[in-house]
Amino acid sequence: MRPYALSIAGFDPSGGAGLLADCKTLEANEVYGLGVCTALTMQNDVQFERVSWVSAADMQDQARLLFAQFPIDYVKIGLLESIAQLPELLGWLRSQNPQVRIVWDPVLKASAGYEFHAGPPPELVAAVGSSLALLTPNRPEMLRLWPAASAEEAAAAVSAFCPVLLKGGHDEGASATDILYQNGEPRLFSAPRLPHGEKHGSGCVLSAAVLAQLARGASLEEACRAGKAYTTTVLASNPTLLGYHFTSL
Repeated sequence: MRPYALSIAGFDPSGGAGLLADCKTLEANEVYGLGVCTALTMQNDVQFERVSWVSAADMQDQARLLFAQFPIDYVKIGLLESIAQLPELLGWLRSQNPQVRIVWDPVLKASAGYEFHAGPPPELVAAVGSSLALLTPNRPEMLRLWPAASAEEAAAAVSAFCPVLLKGGHDEGASATDILYQNGEPRLFSAPRLPHGEKHGSGCVLSAAVLAQLARGASLEEACRAGKAYTTTVLASNPTLLGYHFTSL
């Protein structure tokens, strides 16, 4: 039997990001993907018009029935209406399963340019981090979450509260490098930068791929390495902004 993992994220009709991308990624990595919708977005791979938020009560009702039926030990959280509601959501998830391991992919801005959130106060980041198995920001998100001289410095600081996988897609150069920080110590995962490798929702794919590997029993370092490799395969799958997902079966 495959393990179960839950994505709590927004619905992107293009399927490139959010809930659909997460579930595609989980399934391709041999994990059964369950989903809770946090928002209905009106967008495609290049244009974002507006968002309609799902209430916290409706989110909990979606998740409650899933926890009642399935053994869910791994959860990814993506787009939320308010970052301030995150501590309450984390507490509620732990009330459903005290052993649940949670990955937060902090969606602060859509790749099509829409701004969802400004940076939260550092004390909120510290409080949230203590309940996370992993935080997966890109470089601009990292600096919003924890102001510092560099994204690397911010990630190292926040890794005192929880591990941080700093995504390297916004870098320049011949290689795209993700960095896992645990208690300030970095571990690098690099892949060649592809000439047509930009993809809508690539950050969602990476965090969901890492979640899948954790659900299959991998260590955090192993999960990040395998997640990086899977994401690189999706980025290389075609020259459009919407990547293809593959399974080993």
